[in-house]
Amino acid sequence: MENKYITVAYKLYAVTDGEKELREEAPASHPFQFISGIGYTLERFEKEILALKKGDNFNFTIPCAEAYGERDEDNVRQVPKSMFCGPDGKFDSDNIFEGNIIMLNDAEGHQFYANVGEITEDKVVLDLNHPHAGKDLIFEGTVMEMRDATNKEMESILKLMSGEGCGGGCGEHEAEEDGCCGGGCGHCHS
Repeated sequence: MENKYITVAYKLYAVTDGEKELREEAPASHPFQFISGIGYTLERFEKEILALKKGDNFNFTIPCAEAYGERDEDNVRQVPKSMFCGPDGKFDSDNIFEGNIIMLNDAEGHQFYANVGEITEDKVVLDLNHPHAGKDLIFEGTVMEMRDATNKEMESILKLMSGEGCGGGCGEHEAEEDGCCGGGCGHCHS
């Protein structure tokens, strides 16, 4: 069942030390949209949703190992604060602040997210682990749409996956009819 256009409204809870905490929500007014079979979502999330049909409610848990894996402390790095200074030497405090998720590029031009941690006089701590690493994830919601994807929808999602559209991930989003994803960061993206 590949290339199905699917929209879901859901709440995502992360379980840490037995405590369930709401981490993300895609309400019915702005649902999460994806196309199955192209690697846009967690494999287990897609498998659970594909077993359902339009109108079905769901409530399932994805264990940490099948979600984003365990936290790796080697993925927490201290970098020079000067990396985030403009040509004028001024630190970019508008974007680099504790708790913010930022987009970085490696030497080969690959983009990835990092969570900004402590900022000292000369260092910035970056956590390259996925924000949900080390957590079991509980998804509760409803399948709002499930049908064969159109060619236009396939093109839109592929553009989105390549970084074109949705402003690169978090924050501003294009109109839904342009095929934009339904929410902010993390919506079960792989």
